[in-house]
Amino acid sequence: MSWNRLYALKSYVRASLWIIPFFALIVQQAFFRAVLTSEKWIGWIPPWPLGADGTVAAMQAIISLALSFLVFTFGSLLVAIQIASGQLTPRIIATTLLRDNVIRFTVGLFIFTLLFAIGAISRVNASAPASIVWISAALGVLSLAAFLYLIDYSARLLRPVSIIHSVAEQGFTVIESVYPERWKETVGQLQTRDALGKPDEVVLHAGSSDIILAVDVKSLLAQATRADGIVELAARVGDFVAYGQPLFRLYGGAAKIPASELCNSVAFGRERTIEQDPTFALRVIVDIATKALSKAINDATTAVLAIDQLHRLLRSVGGRDLRNEYLCDGGGRLRVVYPTPDWEDFVQLTCREIRIYGVENLQIARRLRAMIDNLENVLSESRKQALQVERDLLDRMIDRAYLLPEDAALARIADTQGLGGPAET
Repeated sequence: MSWNRLYALKSYVRASLWIIPFFALIVQQAFFRAVLTSEKWIGWIPPWPLGADGTVAAMQAIISLALSFLVFTFGSLLVAIQIASGQLTPRIIATTLLRDNVIRFTVGLFIFTLLFAIGAISRVNASAPASIVWISAALGVLSLAAFLYLIDYSARLLRPVSIIHSVAEQGFTVIESVYPERWKETVGQLQTRDALGKPDEVVLHAGSSDIILAVDVKSLLAQATRADGIVELAARVGDFVAYGQPLFRLYGGAAKIPASELCNSVAFGRERTIEQDPTFALRVIVDIATKALSKAINDATTAVLAIDQLHRLLRSVGGRDLRNEYLCDGGGRLRVVYPTPDWEDFVQLTCREIRIYGVENLQIARRLRAMIDNLENVLSESRKQALQVERDLLDRMIDRAYLLPEDAALARIADTQGLGGPAET
């Protein structure tokens, strides 16, 4: 299986709610038979206290509970997901909710319990081993406890602050993966793309028009090194690539690399994912903030919570070396040009839309200024120009948005809580 197909399969498994419940079915069959086989070695288990009629009633109760838990979980959870995605952003369904292992393993437990109890009740008249009945009872109690926990967990999970924090944590992971090196002022800029000249070969995208989800950079580096050439990816992760659009530009010996091998190093899909897309986590959080700032919702406090996490992400990005667009071999020769977002991309994505939609709200104006001020204080000198541009734009928007000078002066005060916190003048 090629790398891109394997990546697509892994992504599907990670984002599919039915995978773990399906494997629970298989595990239940294997475990049930193992218990039957080992009955003669576990004679220490006390006899089941109920007779045949009581055992049937108990197993029927467990089956009814498991079925009720499944119906309620799927029904209510799907409705809750739709409501949460409508209030926050639809991107949270694939990036957060469907990937939550607590939900998936809890549903798997309900399936396991249901099938185990059915297996037990079918053997009651055949003198079912005590271990089977005891395990069914224990699974019923465990399912009840798991259901009560799932209610509480789902209520906490669907809160905006939990969703935003979860997306931010995924963002930290991908940022550390894409930009592993810390920022060093003394490192010089590598060869720029303009110095490469005209490509010797251009590989066009021959598949369906989709979004680049991930790239096997190690494979591209190895192929370019063997061919003694340079491979340039014409688009970056997260970009939409139409049929017939340039996908690779090849220089030198890389022009001899088969197009199929290069294309197998790129995974496509219909919707962006976070795994290799360092700006997508910020994109999701910004979407949540702008939705909260809409006139229909008007929830500026949720937008402030989103800015809190964006602040954390920008501090992490600002402390890393973002100049890894040019990848070299062991001898230091340029082999792969792999476009990645730069500092200005991150800053503009974080600030522009939130400022445009929320500058009329005192909380947003003050929280954005507090974020910009803090980043200027903790990041290196090379990061400050983009931040200064955003502060200037914020001041100019405040002048246009506030009619009263007292309100404009209040909006210019940095406040990490938005309004009501310790102000810095």
